[in-house]
Amino acid sequence: MFEAILLTVITAATPLLLAAIGELVVERSGVLNLGVEGMMIMGAVVGFGVANTTGSGALGVGAALIAGMAMAALFGFLVLVLVANQVATGLALTILGIGLSGMIGEAFIGVPGLKIPKLDIPVLSDLPFVGPVFFQQDGLVYLSFALVAVVAYVLFRTRTGLILRAVGDNHGSAHALGYSVIKVRFLAVLFGGACAGLGGAYMSLAYTPQWVENMTAGRGWIALALVVFASWLPLRVVIGAYLFGAVSVLNLHTQALGVGLPSQLLSSLPYLATILVLVLISANRRLTLVNTPGCLGKPFVPDR
Repeated sequence: MFEAILLTVITAATPLLLAAIGELVVERSGVLNLGVEGMMIMGAVVGFGVANTTGSGALGVGAALIAGMAMAALFGFLVLVLVANQVATGLALTILGIGLSGMIGEAFIGVPGLKIPKLDIPVLSDLPFVGPVFFQQDGLVYLSFALVAVVAYVLFRTRTGLILRAVGDNHGSAHALGYSVIKVRFLAVLFGGACAGLGGAYMSLAYTPQWVENMTAGRGWIALALVVFASWLPLRVVIGAYLFGAVSVLNLHTQALGVGLPSQLLSSLPYLATILVLVLISANRRLTLVNTPGCLGKPFVPDR
C-alpha cells in the first residue's frame, strides 16, 4: 500500500518539478513568466501528437521541449524586445496555449496514447520496494532530479550563474559591467519554456498516456507558486513539488479508504494548499524578501 502511494506521489510531483525548476531560472534572471500553464499544455499536446504519429516516445518528448521553447520565444520577444507588460503577456500566453492546444488536440481525443517506457536496471529493479520506487521510473523522473542538481550547481557555483543572478538582482549594474541583459534573460526564458514543455510531455506520455483537453488542470499555476514557496532555491523546489504531489493524490487514496468527503472538495485540495502557502508566505515580509530577485518583473531598456 505504501509503495503504491509513493509511486503515485512521484508521478504527480514530476511535472510540477520540471515546470517549477525552469520557472525558477526564469525568475532568477528577473523575468516573471505567468505563461507556464500555456507552455505546459502545448508541450502535452505536441508531445502526444508526435509520439502517436511516429510511434516514438523520445521524439514526442523532444517535440514537446521544442513546443515549450517556441511559446517561450514568443513571450521573450514580446517582453524583452518589445518591452510588453510581463504579467499581461504571460496571461495571454496561457490563454493562447489553452486555445491552440484544444484546436491541435481535437484530432487526438479518444486516441490510445503511447506511454514512455520505464527503465529496467538489472538486479536493482528487482529489489523489493526499493526497486520499483527508485530503479523502475521513466527517464523524465530521473531527468527532473538531474535538472535540479545542474541548476543548483550552475546558479551558485559557476560564473554563468553569477551573471544570471546579477542580471536578476540589478539589471542596470549588470548592463554597466558589459553583460547583455536581454541575451541572458532570453536564454533563461527559453530554458524555462523547455522545462515546461517537458512537464507537459510527462502529463500526456507518462502520467496519463492520452490527450484530454486542458489536461494540465492548473499545474502551471502550482509550479509558479512552488518557486515562491521554495524562496527561489532549487533544492527546496524538490521538497515543495513532492509535498504538492502528495496533496494532489490524497483525494484518490482518501476516496479509496471510503472517507465520506465530497470528491469535488478533495480534488480542490492542491489549489487550496497553493493559496494557503502563498498567504502564509506573503504574511511574512522577511521570508518574502529572502532571495527574491531585485528586478523581478521589471522591464529593461538598454541605453541607446
